[in-house]
Amino acid sequence: MVARALTVVQMVPELDSGGVERGTLEIGRYLIQHGHRSIVISGGGRLVGQLESEGSEHLLWEVGKKSPMTLRFVPRLKKFLSQQKVDILHLRSRVPAWVGYLAWKNMPEHARPRLVTTFHGFYSVNRYSAVMANGEKVIAISEVIKQHIIDNYNIPPARIEMIHRGFDQAKFTPSSVTGEEVEYWVKKWNLAEERPPVIMLPGRLTRLKGHDVFINALKIIEDLHWQALCVGDFDEKSGYFNELQQALRDLQINKRVMFVGHCDNMPVAYKLSDIVVSATSTKPEAFGRIAVEALAMERPVIASAQGGSMETVLPGKTGWLVEPKDPGSLADALREAILHPDICRKYGESGRNWVLENFTTEKMCHKTVELYRCLIFKS
Repeated sequence: MVARALTVVQMVPELDSGGVERGTLEIGRYLIQHGHRSIVISGGGRLVGQLESEGSEHLLWEVGKKSPMTLRFVPRLKKFLSQQKVDILHLRSRVPAWVGYLAWKNMPEHARPRLVTTFHGFYSVNRYSAVMANGEKVIAISEVIKQHIIDNYNIPPARIEMIHRGFDQAKFTPSSVTGEEVEYWVKKWNLAEERPPVIMLPGRLTRLKGHDVFINALKIIEDLHWQALCVGDFDEKSGYFNELQQALRDLQINKRVMFVGHCDNMPVAYKLSDIVVSATSTKPEAFGRIAVEALAMERPVIASAQGGSMETVLPGKTGWLVEPKDPGSLADALREAILHPDICRKYGESGRNWVLENFTTEKMCHKTVELYRCLIFKS
C-alpha cells in the first residue's frame, strides 16, 4: 500500500486495440497493484473486460466521437471529477482531451485535479491538436516526439517528460509460450509444421504500416524460401485491402502471403515468426511497440529508419534499419536475414537484453506514477 492512494482518471476514445489502449490498461493495472484507484472513460471495446478484471473502473461514455454532441460530456465530467475527488486527469487522445480539458478548465482552480496529457503520435499541427500540449505535464513517448512538441508548440521544454512505452516483461518472454499455444495457432493459421522462414508484419491494415512496401519487397526475394504473415485487424471490404490482394495476384505471390487478422496472443505470433518487419511508410512510428515486443521475444527486427524506430532498433546489433518506402532496401535486409539465420539468432538474443534494460512496462508505469506524485505533492 501507499501513504496516500491516488485517484486517476484516464480518457481514451475506445478500448479496442492498439498501443494507446494497451498503455491505458498497463497504467491502470499498475495503479491497482500499488494501492491506487484507476478509472478509465471510453466508448468501450474488446479490452473493457480485461481492464475491469484487473481492478480498474470503466465509464462507458462515448467521448471519442468527432461531433459537437460529444461536448455534452463536459459538464458531466466536471461534476464527476469534483465528486470523486480525482487527483490526476490523464488525457491520451484529442477528442477526449477536448472534453477533459474544457471540464478541467471550468473547475475552480483549487478543486482541479492535476492535468497530464500524452503525445502518442505526430499529430497534425493545428489548434485541434494543440489541446495535447495543454497538460501541466506533457508526456512524449519518444525523443523524436519530444522534439516534435518543442518544434511545433510554444510550451517550455521543462513541461515535457519523455517516457518511452514498454513491453510486458512477464508476457513477452520466450519461455512464457507453451507448446499447446503454438500448436493452436499453427493450426488456426494453417501453417506447415516444417515451414519455411516466417516473415511477419504486425499492425492494423492502414497505409501507415507499409503493407504495400512489404509486398513489393517480398516480390524481389521470391527466389528464396519464405512464408509471410500480416497480423492485425483488417476490413475485407476496404479499398486498401482489395488493392493489396490484387497486387499479390498480379505479382503472383498471393499463395505465400497470408492476412490472418487480429491475434489476441502476440507472444505466440512472434514465437512462430523468424523475422519481424515494421515497414511504416507514410508517417514515422511515434515509438514502435512492435519492435520492442519482437525483440523481447528474441526475434530480429527490420524497421524503417525513421521516427521512434531509430531509438528502439540498433542496426548491426538487434536488427536492420532500412530506407522508408523503399522495397529494394527492405528486400536486401530480408535476404540477409533469411540467408543468415545465425545472425538472426544473435540479433534476437542481443535484442532481448537491450529491451529489458530500456523498455519494460514496469519502467514506463513507474515513471508515469512518479510524475503523477510529483505533480500532486511538489506543487
